[in-house]
Amino acid sequence: MRASNKLTGPVRDLLSREQAPPFRAGGPRVGLVHPTPYKAAMASLGYQWILSLLRDAGLSAERIFLPEDMAGHLREKVPAFSLESFTPASSFPILAVSMAYELELADLIRLLDLSGIPPLRADRGPDDPVILLGGPITWSNPHVLAPFVDAMLLGEADHTVVPAVSALFNTADRGAWLQAVAALPGGYVPELHGLALPQVAQAPDDLLPARSFILTPDSALPNMFLVEGERGCHRTCTFCVMRRQTGGGMRVVPPEKILSLVPPHATKVGLVGAGISDHPELVPLLQSLRDRGLGVGVSSLRADRIVRRPELARVLREAGSRTLTVASDAASGRLRQTLAKGIREDHLIQTARLSRELGYEVLKVYMMLGLPGETDEDLDELVRFTRELSGYARVALGVAPFVAKRHTPLDGAPFAGIKLVEQRLKRLQIGLRGKAEVRAVSARWAWVEYMLAQGGEAQGLAVLEAVRAGGRFTHFKRALEATSLPKPPG
Repeated sequence: MRASNKLTGPVRDLLSREQAPPFRAGGPRVGLVHPTPYKAAMASLGYQWILSLLRDAGLSAERIFLPEDMAGHLREKVPAFSLESFTPASSFPILAVSMAYELELADLIRLLDLSGIPPLRADRGPDDPVILLGGPITWSNPHVLAPFVDAMLLGEADHTVVPAVSALFNTADRGAWLQAVAALPGGYVPELHGLALPQVAQAPDDLLPARSFILTPDSALPNMFLVEGERGCHRTCTFCVMRRQTGGGMRVVPPEKILSLVPPHATKVGLVGAGISDHPELVPLLQSLRDRGLGVGVSSLRADRIVRRPELARVLREAGSRTLTVASDAASGRLRQTLAKGIREDHLIQTARLSRELGYEVLKVYMMLGLPGETDEDLDELVRFTRELSGYARVALGVAPFVAKRHTPLDGAPFAGIKLVEQRLKRLQIGLRGKAEVRAVSARWAWVEYMLAQGGEAQGLAVLEAVRAGGRFTHFKRALEATSLPKPPG
């Protein structure tokens, strides 16, 4: 079944609004999958970068997303198809999947089911596409994905994705292709390696920075050119997968290189990087972008860096930013010390004062609830302190339940519990009523994420069961509670 006119028409409208080099057919065909709708997928720097690398290598890479109508509703009877030629996903010899985090597994299963492709590797035959997976999720827990894919590229895939995809067209059969992928840095083949994971790969510095090449007003980041200011992080926050010990530290991209890559038609630039605040030349880079008349976006800055270099906030405001975003990550100073976060109350207070002086509309503060050792007293400190912050700026508190990830010092830490997190969230909302906006991630779905982040193949298979049962939280709860989490390593 091909895409219906009800969807091809809107897709053509989407493509007509893109600013991008023309797609040229020819060369071996690969479907590049992001298991989300268009709006989210086109805001993914990693996805766009891999698409660019594949096309530059002469591969005919076409984009495949969850099919949806213009209202954003999933079309449950329409197979996933490529935007460039409306080819069904099932017709590609290989699907290269980019996945950011655990909950996207459910959408990948939906996409494959819609397309008539068996989600489980064991059920696919020679006429089905092989599935190669990469993306940020591979840094933490690839095991939960193992039943669904033929092979993965763990870590950075800038230098391995083209050889991995090309090998399919240069080897005699699937077995030879799997051996070729397994020989690559970070190449993980579940049926060959079992539970033994290779070391995550690190791309050569000369391939940096990743950057987008398609600008569209229909992205979650409308018409924004995305580019890495740096890659990795040199800090040691105990909850973070991208901490120094996992990712190998921070690699800085020189400002002159970044500036040379900004296309002439760009009006906004988004600087991406886990440790972007620590870029030693961030201020002059921002000033250069501002002086070109460009809008500039930075996902989040460290409050201590803003205090030491207030011109960071000043230049961003002059470039059009209306929200200043920082992270406290924990409810109290005591808990921040246990996370090795290094952010103090006075850093956040001075940042709030500065945001008011510079005319920011909102100070957004990210933090987590349900950390190990958290008490009601920590929550009371958060309420007291946030009320103090609100005296200087309009505060929006972005709250996410803590989810322990593999390959971090907090690997294996328990989930606080849905009821407990919801109770503390309610305590927070009551305490901050009329003083700060509280934007919270669902405790229920955070528990699902936790089960997958700490899980293995059994939890991955439970997601398949839950999706097939209807995909509601009750289905996930029933399926996941019937499994047992594997013991954390060590």
